[in-house]
Amino acid sequence: MTHSKDARSRRVIVVGAGPVGLVAACSLIEEGIPVTIIEKTPDLPEDLRASTFHPPTLDMLDRFGVTEGLIARGLVCPHWQFRDREEGVVATYDLGMLKDDTNHPYRLQCEQWKLTEALRDLLEASDLAELLYNRRATAITQDDTSVTLTVEHDNGSIEMMTADYVIAADGAHSALRKALEIPFEGMTIPEIFLSMSTTFDFVEAMPDLAPIAYLTDPKEWAVMLRTPSLWRVLLPTDPEMTEAQIKDPALMEARLQALCPKDTPYEVVHATAYRVHQRVAQTYVKGRAFLAGDSAHLNNPLGGMGMNGGVHDAVNLVDKLARVWRGEASLDLLDLYDQQRRKACIDTVQSQSIRNRRMMAETDPEARAAYHDDMRAVVADPVRHRQFMLQSSMIQSLRDSEALV
Repeated sequence: MTHSKDARSRRVIVVGAGPVGLVAACSLIEEGIPVTIIEKTPDLPEDLRASTFHPPTLDMLDRFGVTEGLIARGLVCPHWQFRDREEGVVATYDLGMLKDDTNHPYRLQCEQWKLTEALRDLLEASDLAELLYNRRATAITQDDTSVTLTVEHDNGSIEMMTADYVIAADGAHSALRKALEIPFEGMTIPEIFLSMSTTFDFVEAMPDLAPIAYLTDPKEWAVMLRTPSLWRVLLPTDPEMTEAQIKDPALMEARLQALCPKDTPYEVVHATAYRVHQRVAQTYVKGRAFLAGDSAHLNNPLGGMGMNGGVHDAVNLVDKLARVWRGEASLDLLDLYDQQRRKACIDTVQSQSIRNRRMMAETDPEARAAYHDDMRAVVADPVRHRQFMLQSSMIQSLRDSEALV
């Protein structure tokens, strides 16, 4: 169907059916706002990168009634660690310190596609939502009352879709961010990240290993994440290597054996190599179009803040957009969305993920020792321990941004 300004139904269009787009869409129907979601793929994307849900994200998802199902299909992790590859445990952090700050004082390891499946069920059950696949938004125009998207179907046909507002949750390479001519400022991290998923249970070799562990090392840092069925290992990789070289089975086996030697070969069931960026859009708001999630910001995965920050964007955005929709506030209220979420991204997500990478990759012995001593001191002091948990779990950034009015 083709919508025109005169004949259209009032609605919001969400571009992208990943976690951020679907959280935005579910938030809209909760507010009684009709929504059309368009997705370029023939089905929901099954992106395997994000698997960590932080406490405040789970609190936000409670409103949709999906959290219990995620917990049943995930792995509850009340503790996480910094380790040294040679010396073992440096510090174990206890999310139980947050029992008075959240309904979910733990991280949940659960693949993000399990969330999008649950949210799709809610949308398909609603008369206010339609989810359209095999369509990509390629251009945008807007005036004082509406937004019109140029939407290309897989068969090459073009459709013009009009709505009151559009939410661009179309990812790192966002066509809408580019069409809106919003600068995406930042840098590309030099190394390539290699993620390998294996069936081997590393606890067999390292009994004191937490389900989420960051391993510092002057030669090669590593991240080890447990999911309900697999362990995922993340390693930095020479950017001069080709993807075929990086993912050569013999080399991946050698790298896993160097991390944790064992008598039998590793079974690697999935591997991906990708470049990592630290970027923030110059603005999240342009007229009646809004950026959320990866279209607005990118960061390295050390700390698991990317998807979580995107969900926080979506909830913040729709809370304000609903007030505008009902005539309770002017569109200027969305400037506050831009201020709050950009602040949270720059002050917390960007700064913490950059600090985590710097700490993991530190080669100077004195600097490494100072980092480790500070971690031990934080864990030993209940006040500092709780404050660090508030920051690393993203609760503090939400409180700080809410203070902006």
